[in-house]
Amino acid sequence: MEVKKEVLEGNKIKLEVEIESDKVDQALTQAYKKVVKDVSIPGFRKGKAPRKIIENRFGKEVLHKDALDILIPQGYSEAVEETDIEPVAQPDIEEFYIAAGEPATFTAIVEVKPEVKLGEYKELGIEKEDAEVGEDEVNARLEKMQNEHSQLVSSDREELQDGDFAIIDFTGYVDGEEFPGGSAEEYSLEIGSGSFIPGFEEQLIGLKVGETKNVEVTFPEDYHADDLAGADATFDVTLKEIKVKEVPELDNDFAIEASDYETIDELRVSIEEELAAQKETSVENNFREELIKKASENAEVDITDTLIDEQLDQMFQSLSQSISQQGMDVETYFNYLGMDEAGWREQNKETAADRAKELLVLEAIADLEEIEVTDEELDEEIDEIAEMHDQEPEKIKAIFQMQGQLHHLKEDIKRQKTIDFLIENN
Repeated sequence: MEVKKEVLEGNKIKLEVEIESDKVDQALTQAYKKVVKDVSIPGFRKGKAPRKIIENRFGKEVLHKDALDILIPQGYSEAVEETDIEPVAQPDIEEFYIAAGEPATFTAIVEVKPEVKLGEYKELGIEKEDAEVGEDEVNARLEKMQNEHSQLVSSDREELQDGDFAIIDFTGYVDGEEFPGGSAEEYSLEIGSGSFIPGFEEQLIGLKVGETKNVEVTFPEDYHADDLAGADATFDVTLKEIKVKEVPELDNDFAIEASDYETIDELRVSIEEELAAQKETSVENNFREELIKKASENAEVDITDTLIDEQLDQMFQSLSQSISQQGMDVETYFNYLGMDEAGWREQNKETAADRAKELLVLEAIADLEEIEVTDEELDEEIDEIAEMHDQEPEKIKAIFQMQGQLHHLKEDIKRQKTIDFLIENN
């Protein structure tokens, strides 16, 4: 087989392929064996008509399509391997020619991985953030736990204050008419929380238990209900009861109630250790991401729409799986956000382009630094996956092989080794 390669614009390659005549004749024979099974010709049993009779009756071209379906995929695959290119999309096949006893030819135009011009990727000067946990962070976590274990209790105060929980009945009107969803009874509203229409909560301060007040507000222009957006409204509000939040003391009793520890000091130490571990993980992840981002920014790569779409597909698949695990479907999720898949893709196009570039840059660094994955490293990764899923390593490896995913697993390991290389050389 002969192959001519021509570099085109837009990261595309043109392959002109010529396949030997003996392979052409073999493919035509295979095509005849396939076609003859479905052909009925008077004087011959079905499937027994000679090839010459079929070609005379229907024309020699009757076998060409099936023969090309055999020759082109095999010829294209061999041409890709011979020219050592890395396609990122399906090829466009054109200008094909086939005839018995002659070489077959076809042209394939295919988009390939773009060339990566690496910039500086060592000694990038990126510093890791401080992972130390401050006392204010521990106090904030304890305060959150206090709030979670707080209770609302009735207050004997008559006047409502900022920070109180008002138990109210209310009815809302627009242009003198009640509107759907604008009324409730025994509704608990934290004054100062900002959870109601702007200006509503502030007008209740000073109201006495049993009193009714006329509250006037304007719905925000971006209010979720279009018929109420920007509308002036009036609410008749009656204060039924005042409640306050009873916050437990930060003492040993609280530690016993809120955790598995006996003292508040032990709880503090536990929180500090937990926050430190979380912050260390976050800092390490941020550090790795900044290194990758900087190395990518220093490189030059022509990112095409094909590569962007490929990343968007992967991102969409991850999003779908994540949403599914939360018991929701993608359509419901998009309806909640007020967009569709096309809008989501457009919104994430820049992120997908950045990811595509970063992956290509990491791959180029791995090639330049001759970073490879050994069989032992692959087996270690499989062992970890097997342990995580409580399975035998041989079974996990067999699943990867059956799904054709071993190569992808190896690429993932190589990518992580490349990132580790960046960290070691920063």
